[in-house]
Amino acid sequence: MDFKDLAKARYSVRKFSDIKVEQEKLDEILRAANAAPTACNNQPQRLYVVNSAEGIAKLSAITKYTFGASTIIIFTSKTSEEWKNPFTDDYNTGDIDISIVCTHAMMQAWELGIGSCWVGYFDPEKVRAAFSIPADEKIIALLPLGYPKEDCKPAGLHFKRKPLEDTVKYL
Repeated sequence: MDFKDLAKARYSVRKFSDIKVEQEKLDEILRAANAAPTACNNQPQRLYVVNSAEGIAKLSAITKYTFGASTIIIFTSKTSEEWKNPFTDDYNTGDIDISIVCTHAMMQAWELGIGSCWVGYFDPEKVRAAFSIPADEKIIALLPLGYPKEDCKPAGLHFKRKPLEDTVKYL
């Protein structure tokens, strides 16, 4: 599948089957995330793979948005490694870098037939406490991964896109 088709086909999976993600496929997903570009190549990302029943239960107690996944990756940014814009105190690239890293993981997963769903609805301090994540890491996203259930479909809004002329301006 070429990238354009892959990008159009991928959707947020909110119903996972009981089939576990094979370690070799998980490794491919993690390698794709590791290949993502980051500002100044600082690579502030830290990924925590949760695939034990105990770990999944902890996350399920923190957020209802685990969707029955048997693998969830916690994406964090080590704040001391984020690139900071020298012209303003209001800009660093941690959230951006982790968004790129997470997107690489999502797209690689989809190419392998594995669904995912970016989750931002969680209490970061509860996640930090449950998994002993260091205080100098900002918890940015959870990414449940797994094979979609047979009856899983994209949400109704998934294929609705604004026309390019509403989102792109030529200067």
